[in-house]
Amino acid sequence: MPTPKIYRHIIMLLVMIFALSGCELVNWKAQQDKDELVDVGYSERFLPLKEGGTLKYWVGGKGEPLLLLHGFGGTAISTWKKEMLALNQNYMVIAPDLAWFGDSYSNGQPNLTTQTEAIWQLVDHLNIDKVNVAGISYGGFVTYNMMTTPERISKSIIIASPGPLFSDRDLTVLCQRADVDEPEDLFVPKNSDQVRRLFDHVFYEKKHMPDFIADQIYQNYFAPWQTEKEALIKTLSNERERIAQHSPSQLPPSMIIWGDSDQIFPLKNGIKLSQYLEVPVVVIPQTGHGVTNEQPTVVVDLIRAFII
Repeated sequence: MPTPKIYRHIIMLLVMIFALSGCELVNWKAQQDKDELVDVGYSERFLPLKEGGTLKYWVGGKGEPLLLLHGFGGTAISTWKKEMLALNQNYMVIAPDLAWFGDSYSNGQPNLTTQTEAIWQLVDHLNIDKVNVAGISYGGFVTYNMMTTPERISKSIIIASPGPLFSDRDLTVLCQRADVDEPEDLFVPKNSDQVRRLFDHVFYEKKHMPDFIADQIYQNYFAPWQTEKEALIKTLSNERERIAQHSPSQLPPSMIIWGDSDQIFPLKNGIKLSQYLEVPVVVIPQTGHGVTNEQPTVVVDLIRAFII
């Protein structure tokens, strides 16, 4: 039977949750995550971009440099926190908020080229000649774009991102699956209900969230820079043609990781990219598109095994 002390802790927790529900529970959780990273040696830094704007990034650990790139709607911490806490034991981990996400923005044109050049500015700022890079979803597109400069990439890991191998038909089927008119309608929610719709398609297990949590997630992660975020989606098809011009034989060593139940880019996209690049694809069972959030321990083990 629970002791009175345990009851008191439960009551205090419930009181805290109730109090925070009227405030910013999502912000409170984000601050806890930041504090946890600082406790293990990470530092939060800001890089002024040449075109104007600022790139926020986290850096921690020692060893071979490893760049972690988040996906659409996320930030470095919301996507990679558990991996960051583990991987800094082996690598110098660099995890930026991409431009127009989190605390980063650019005065450049919102497209994949501007996004990638901002990351190269960060790599140059840290005086890194060659870097390992892992990117999920939209971060995987940035990763693939970086791979077209193979002399600067040691090894690359693409997670749930098809590179140049997505067709207009693929996007049409995705829109039908999500019951939206355009891809940006799914990836750039305009309210809390649309946040739930996106989460339902990203994660294997449904995320049940009360209205105030869904609204806070929308306000913190999706409301800022909506025009720029939509442009990033709309211009991706044009960038697809450019990065497809690079021969896969000239790209650096790579590995692909995919969830078997991905509703954004189904597994067939990962298999197709694996065959195109002639590299292995690791398929994780009972996993959706949000691989790094759903399977952080597996992702850490795979990264460590690949980047030796």
